[in-house]
Amino acid sequence: MLVLEQYLLMRHELLLTLITLIILVAEISLKGENSHQLRLFSIILFFIVTVIGFIPIQEGNLFGGMYQTSGLIVLMKNILNIGVLIVFIQSYTWLGKEENKIKASEFFLLILSTLIGMNFMISSGDFLMFYIGLELATIPIAALAAYERHKTKSAEAGIKLILSSSLSTGIMLYGISMIYGTTGSIYFKEVAEAFSANNLQTLAFIFFFTGMAFKISIVPFHLWTADVYEGAPINVASYLSVISKGAAVFIFIIIMFTVFRTVTGMWQNALYITTVLTMTVGNLFAIRQKNLKRFLAFSSISQAGFIFLGIIGGNKLGMTSVVYFILVYIFSNLGAFGVVSAIANKTGKENVDDYNGLYSTNPMLSLVMTLALFSLAGIPPFAGFFGKFFLFTAAAEQGFYILVLIGVLNTIISLYYYLLIVKAMFINKSDIAIEHFKSDFYTRLGLIICVAGIFVIGFASPIFEYISSLSFGI
Repeated sequence: MLVLEQYLLMRHELLLTLITLIILVAEISLKGENSHQLRLFSIILFFIVTVIGFIPIQEGNLFGGMYQTSGLIVLMKNILNIGVLIVFIQSYTWLGKEENKIKASEFFLLILSTLIGMNFMISSGDFLMFYIGLELATIPIAALAAYERHKTKSAEAGIKLILSSSLSTGIMLYGISMIYGTTGSIYFKEVAEAFSANNLQTLAFIFFFTGMAFKISIVPFHLWTADVYEGAPINVASYLSVISKGAAVFIFIIIMFTVFRTVTGMWQNALYITTVLTMTVGNLFAIRQKNLKRFLAFSSISQAGFIFLGIIGGNKLGMTSVVYFILVYIFSNLGAFGVVSAIANKTGKENVDDYNGLYSTNPMLSLVMTLALFSLAGIPPFAGFFGKFFLFTAAAEQGFYILVLIGVLNTIISLYYYLLIVKAMFINKSDIAIEHFKSDFYTRLGLIICVAGIFVIGFASPIFEYISSLSFGI
């Protein structure tokens, strides 16, 4: 009984593995014309797993400390589950297309596989578990990027992602090997005690940070992002921009404040430079984009810069703000991607100019897109405003006033290019505006969840207070 209770600490991973196997078996009997049953069955199964994830569980560790769980880690996994559930709901219609019917199960299996890896990565207590989780999360994502095999751009996106990811992972692994060589351990707590930031360890940190910066799309390690997002299916791009990035940020803050907590001054300098570059470059390049997937790619790059505002503070408020902001970001970004997906599935149009006069023909989609963009821009009273406010407060509390000023200026720039989309929908006229169409139930459900999250989370102060009550180990 005691052994069973111990393994229940891995509840999220075990449940995801179980439903992955169930979907694999169900695929045998539900094919072709019954693919809608498989899609619905998979979504319902994952919804059950998401609900179970919120049942309280004890804290502890397994395998000598390689795997660990806590209230904060469980919350991080639940946040990712919420995002994946929305992605599944928004993908229902797209997976129902003739060219995707026969491989609908592959989409669910690949995403669940990456999510299992992300969960192991977040729960890692040493660099070996971290690396195994990272690889399990990364390899299926490349297959997802190349999901639309009949499209050259999709195959190209998969190749670019796997090659770039392999290079960055190799650099990171080299840094981890140097950390092990200089400290004699791969366990986070033991490394933290032995880490003194000598020249070799500083170089090891640079290699490790470089690998993580690629996963989070931090400038100058961001060049893969726009090309992969443009080539990948819209629903996969949304998964990459929210779930993959969110998981990378979660494990990044855990490692920074466990392994490298004694050398905060060293990594604050590195984060300062990359934060400024990421916010500024992401925003300036977003202005130039005409394809909405590339537009949202550079938007996600700039959002990563804002996330670093919370991390650089090095305090509990900063960590709380980062976790809260990821939750807000999931609803905001998936809301925008949901509208883009709905229109692309119906019309095949993905460019900004295609949205001219959209409000006159599809007012509800235009309103949802506007709400999502305003939240991403940080306009009150939407949730994105509160998320950015807390990030700025965390950085200002530690005396990074110039950095906060740069962040505010970049917020103004981001407001400009988000308003370009709003202007196209509400003000620009077009003789060939996208015709009126009625979205299906699953598309509407996904967008309703996103809009509800954008409104509710911003005003639900107990959510922020609950995150703040959790132990961050600092």
